[in-house]
Amino acid sequence: MTLPKYYRLVQVLLTIGCLEFFGPMVKDTGASHLLNDEWVGHARIHLAWLLGFMFFSGLVNLWLIWFRTPRVKENLKMSIIWQSTHLLGFWGAVAFAPLYGGQLVDHRYHTFILGIEENAFVFGVLTIVMLLAIYFFRRIKIPV
Repeated sequence: MTLPKYYRLVQVLLTIGCLEFFGPMVKDTGASHLLNDEWVGHARIHLAWLLGFMFFSGLVNLWLIWFRTPRVKENLKMSIIWQSTHLLGFWGAVAFAPLYGGQLVDHRYHTFILGIEENAFVFGVLTIVMLLAIYFFRRIKIPV
């Protein structure tokens, strides 16, 4: 089966977007978060749960993007929706941080990329990648 124009491009963009599910497993399992002695044990359980959910969400997204058959546009649409809710959750957490005492930056652990806090930078790039995926997804024409 020949894939419609832009289908492969959307697959690649969504695969890049899947980094949002796997990056925290690497970044947040160390002393800054999961193994942080300042965190209460219950908060660590919630983080471990969240990291597991994110990891398996990433695996399911990759399955939708590359392996679910038949290869139909709806698989990509489901991945777009799923990844978008994750991105919106991050930006919502940032927007509402003043209401619950949250902080985007912990200067002991976070770095800056091009003068932008690393999480904001990475999620900004991933948001742009998602917008590109949506743009090209809308241009996929399925033959009748």
